[in-house]
Amino acid sequence: MANTLFWFTDDLRVHDNPALLKAAQTSKTLTCVFCVEPRWDKANAFGTTAMSKKRHEFMLATLHRLSQQLRGFGQRLQLITGPASQAITTLLLNNEFDRVVRSRQSGHYEQQAWQKIQQAVEPHRPNLSFEEEDSHTLFNLAQLPDFSPFPQSFSKFRKQVSHLLPVAPEQKPLYLPAPTEIEIGALANTLLQEYTPATHTQGQIEGGEAAGLAHLADYFASDAPSSYKQTRNALQGWSQSTKLSIWLANGSLSVRKTYDALKHYEQLHGANDSTEWIYFELLWREYFFWLARHQQASLFLFGGQQNKKLLTSFYPQRFKQWCAGETPWPLVNACMKELNATGFMSNRGRQIVASCLINELQLDWRCGAAYFEQQLLDYEVGSNWGNWQYIAGVGADPRGGRHFNIEKQTKEHDPEGEFQRRWLGPSYQQAAQGRASIDTVDAADWPI
Repeated sequence: MANTLFWFTDDLRVHDNPALLKAAQTSKTLTCVFCVEPRWDKANAFGTTAMSKKRHEFMLATLHRLSQQLRGFGQRLQLITGPASQAITTLLLNNEFDRVVRSRQSGHYEQQAWQKIQQAVEPHRPNLSFEEEDSHTLFNLAQLPDFSPFPQSFSKFRKQVSHLLPVAPEQKPLYLPAPTEIEIGALANTLLQEYTPATHTQGQIEGGEAAGLAHLADYFASDAPSSYKQTRNALQGWSQSTKLSIWLANGSLSVRKTYDALKHYEQLHGANDSTEWIYFELLWREYFFWLARHQQASLFLFGGQQNKKLLTSFYPQRFKQWCAGETPWPLVNACMKELNATGFMSNRGRQIVASCLINELQLDWRCGAAYFEQQLLDYEVGSNWGNWQYIAGVGADPRGGRHFNIEKQTKEHDPEGEFQRRWLGPSYQQAAQGRASIDTVDAADWPI
């Protein structure tokens, strides 16, 4: 029987967590940790950080509720502060662990940290086992075709996985092994212990597994899935899109359980183009996960996976105005103010403001991607940076980028100005400004 370290990452739940179930198997003791990265609070080249205050609070609420869940199993969640490659290495070298388990990651930094830990630990602990499980995707790595090369468009990926069935969700564990007596991360754990969940008012988004599962049940108990394709481009309205991405992003909701709920809904109410579109967008999410693993550092390069030359740059004042919602385009401003206030923005809104930053403001697409990373509650590395590459024309878009006509978008999606009035007040200028541009309607999708 092994002493196992389980490293929680973007799988902050107990239900359908294959990595946690694997860690529990054949283990005498189980130490559950989560690493709080100092880089999340450090400014990058664009002056943004990885997490806004709102996103940080959402993560802390999720961790608090995960900690409560684990206590129900006689377990506990311990937080470690420090770069993961250093903090986990120190933990493994200073304690008698036999194995370390985590969910498979897509991000370059996360993959790099895993490799650095193994390189640092293996010379001293050659028998220590490093194990990963697929907990964040519809498919397991072993199911996927041997991509040679990896599909450079979503349509090619979709064709190659069309015969695959998503993995069935796992049952909630019946028990978890007892925790060790190791005390780690005293400062971070004090923050978690002293955390008091805020009282949520109507319209606020609540973090954690229970909230994610409740939203999943509520959404598929409604009629909304049957009309999703017709409403998904709306700029506002809670039930107009699924909002499942909010909990899928940090893994407090399982994507496989989501797919299972979708199929159950279709059995009860019938499948149509709207329910099929929900699965279509889950596949987009899947594609960006595996694309990020393939691209690694090139996901963040100016020229993207195509290494293209772009006629954009970084203008600090323009970027500041875009972030604050103070551009010449009222619809863009309304979308950005919604993002800053709520940590969320509609799929259509994301495409409009991204196109504006790249095409109208002539800004480096990466500064927009970095700001979305900071602000979005549903931030996922692959979906976020992959979608920004797509709009910029340096990613998985065979058309070479998307340019949205802001005036046309305003007339189509906010003709009466209701959305703009909500976020800009009654004195907003309804006539959008800016040069004419080419509109498209089949761009990649951010949230579902």
